[in-house]
Amino acid sequence: MITRIGLLTSGGDAPGMNAGIRAVVRTAFSKGCKVIGIHRGYSGLLEQDSTEMESRSVGNIIQRGGTILRTSRCEEMREREGRVKAGRILKANDIDGLIVIGGDGSFRGAHQIFVEEGLPVVGVPGTIDNDLYGTDYTIGYDTAIETALDCIDKIRDTAASHDRLFFIEVMGHHSGFIAMDVGIAGGAEEILIPNHEVTIPQLCERIMKAMQKGKRSNIIVVAEGEKPEHTFDLAHQVQERMGIECRVAILGHIQRGGSPSATDRVLATKLGYAAVNALLEGKSDIMVGEINGKIQYTPLQDTWEKKKPINPELIDLAKIMAL
Repeated sequence: MITRIGLLTSGGDAPGMNAGIRAVVRTAFSKGCKVIGIHRGYSGLLEQDSTEMESRSVGNIIQRGGTILRTSRCEEMREREGRVKAGRILKANDIDGLIVIGGDGSFRGAHQIFVEEGLPVVGVPGTIDNDLYGTDYTIGYDTAIETALDCIDKIRDTAASHDRLFFIEVMGHHSGFIAMDVGIAGGAEEILIPNHEVTIPQLCERIMKAMQKGKRSNIIVVAEGEKPEHTFDLAHQVQERMGIECRVAILGHIQRGGSPSATDRVLATKLGYAAVNALLEGKSDIMVGEINGKIQYTPLQDTWEKKKPINPELIDLAKIMAL
């Protein structure tokens, strides 16, 4: 029987996490359960840094970016010893179930706590990358693309004024969801995403054709790669090959910040509510997500083992719109 729920946010922060925290606390309160807010993710759990939360403790946070519980990445949880310690602390504090708001790395930790320590866990997808299998959208994604799009619109103004080629890097180590959506919405001439690589000669040929058609400036949106200098390398190679001036803009962590959009607030509220109900109904080792407007439960392991592909129609659409 679930009476005390542990709640933490882990990994990269995402706009809307606070709305999710608010939903978990108030839903649990309405069901007669207590919520123990764990600060700084798994690191705070291992250091026993937690606070009991009440309905009023989550007032006036729905509009705030980031996470009031704060977050971290915890290397200790990668080791069996760290997870045993986490399980021992949770049980010592009479926590009957754990809700984790985060991405795939956070879910791996939650899954191992369930498998190794037998504690019920439920994941809530909170990541701007939108790369988790089992949900159409993740908390923070909508806000991140709106933030990135606003930046791209401003950069286009200066690109057109100076007849320049701009490479704009957005977040997405292994996924191109942000790049694809902001690229289409921002009218980018090229969108470079993982698993759909374009060679430098191909890219230069496309840019040259665009210039021959009268385009005086070009915006190329690039999903960040594993190498920190990925986008700068691309821009340098194109500049050397074509002899045209290239500029690079790295949007970086600005995409994580800001007040969450209405879409993210509503999604986070629905998923936080669903996470509490899932625990109380005896569900565990699952992520709550939303597909086609309906709450869905996906095994945590599937969220990182199964891949969520970019819609191929969007790839074709982006090429047509760049003509």
